[in-house]
Amino acid sequence: MLLGYMMVLTFMVLIMTRRLTALVALILIPMLFGVLAGHGADLGKMAVDGIAQLAPTATLLLFAVLYFALMIDAGLFDPLVNRVLRFAGEDPVRVALGTAIVALIVALDGDGATTALITITAFLPVYRRLGMNPLVLAVILGSANTVMNLAPWGGPAGRAAAALHVDPADVFVPLLPTIAAGILGTLAIAWHLGRRERGRIARGTDPIESGESILSFTRDMTLARPRLIWLNLALTLAMLGIAIARLVPLPLAFMIGFAVAMLLNYPSPRLQGERLKAHAENALPIVVLILAAGSFTGIMAGTGMIDAMAKGAMTAVPPAMGPQLGMVTAFLGIPLTFVLSNDAYYFGVIPIIAQTAAHYGVEPAVIARASLLSLPTHGLSPLVAAVYLTAGLLGCDVGAMQRFGLKWALLLTLILIAAATLTGVIL
Repeated sequence: MLLGYMMVLTFMVLIMTRRLTALVALILIPMLFGVLAGHGADLGKMAVDGIAQLAPTATLLLFAVLYFALMIDAGLFDPLVNRVLRFAGEDPVRVALGTAIVALIVALDGDGATTALITITAFLPVYRRLGMNPLVLAVILGSANTVMNLAPWGGPAGRAAAALHVDPADVFVPLLPTIAAGILGTLAIAWHLGRRERGRIARGTDPIESGESILSFTRDMTLARPRLIWLNLALTLAMLGIAIARLVPLPLAFMIGFAVAMLLNYPSPRLQGERLKAHAENALPIVVLILAAGSFTGIMAGTGMIDAMAKGAMTAVPPAMGPQLGMVTAFLGIPLTFVLSNDAYYFGVIPIIAQTAAHYGVEPAVIARASLLSLPTHGLSPLVAAVYLTAGLLGCDVGAMQRFGLKWALLLTLILIAAATLTGVIL
């Protein structure tokens, strides 16, 4: 047990202090402690077994990211953005709601940077023209992005499923009503902030100025396929429907969808190769991280460390609270995800909680779902790179963005927890 806690602590300290990247730490740290535990000869099999269990999750993340990136290239979301901008006009309420709608749709690709670039590129000029507070855009963007990250191809959801070796569909499908509540919550926050901005502007308050934006986002419009919009939309809806209905496994649904989309939009082998290279930078890091996590969790389980740590943790959990560890995890995630990185939280903390919860009959998938509900709060953590990207794109101070957005992030987190509780998916 002590060796297991030392391993997790070493892993967390090294990645939090940036002495090692998460990828390197996930591979080397368990190897070192596995040898110290006397399992040197068995480590290879443990690591490979763990990797094999997570291969479907890695496949899902790879092809989902590539698929939605391809749809952005083909211009699937362009008509939506243009229609929303026309709908928004000069009314701050409509502008705020339009921001939410675009961000929620574009965030389907699971890449926060792309969502920020597209949404801010489309709406920041409107905010400046109307004199709206750019921090409102930041709150709406963050809310939409974190809610849609509950999808299995989002980084946190993929990590949670990988850390606990559960089927991403078992995490995602039961959370669909919670995601719907999060979407409604995001739209409600956008409506309220838009009304507040409308009132402030009507009172003649001086426009809120932002600093200089680092925005420099250009797309190759020769890749757009406007004549294939309806085919691409039908393909996307069909693929998502098949995946949600579990007619085929999620990884296979996205593999087939990606192959069909590639043939439909870019039949030339040369263009297909170029699209793969263009999006490898987004897809590869999360895939190799998941495979490395397979080695990490495989060694933790194979050496018996995780079981010993969970038995030790049980002594600190009151028996009456054991069956409620799903709910406890959801609330614990609020402070923990704010001060811990995703990798430290999902690979260091959550497996111990899940193993402890298993002794009380709580399934790992329940803990995986609960661990994701604090994502809106985590989205403002100083450890999240997207915070600095958004601040730079908007020309805002990071501290000001956190102070302005924290109460709305907490509200959205509570909405997610309430929805998950009412639907029984974290109980």
